[in-house]
Amino acid sequence: MTISLVVVILLAKTLSPAVETAVAAAGLPQTVVGVVIAMVVLLPEGLTAVKAAGRNRLQTSLNASLGSALASIGLTIPIVGAVSLYLDVPLVLGLPPEATVLLLLTLFISTITFATGRTTILQGGVHLVIFGIFLLLTAVP
Repeated sequence: MTISLVVVILLAKTLSPAVETAVAAAGLPQTVVGVVIAMVVLLPEGLTAVKAAGRNRLQTSLNASLGSALASIGLTIPIVGAVSLYLDVPLVLGLPPEATVLLLLTLFISTITFATGRTTILQGGVHLVIFGIFLLLTAVP
């Protein structure tokens, strides 16, 4: 598992110069680079979750998306931290106030969504709106 994660990090590192160039050419802030790289890393699990949701297999969809989040947060951040220490590169993981509010809102809405035992399209739409706001605030701070 660690070897796979190191390979993904190295691929993301290889991809990042092209993404940085495209983001700079588009006039977007550098934070967009991190979002694009994260989306590329999470793409396989994301597609699996969307396909499962489309087949009305909520448990499979949740397992794919939550497993992906656990792997990225629980494994990627410590490994990136270790690599940044080893390479003596500064690492900033802080959230601006807007992102903190969106994170808390997402946690609250997720609790409401999954506590009822039944998920509706309205709740899914609310999650998508929150994600859209996150993308908007990332692109236009």
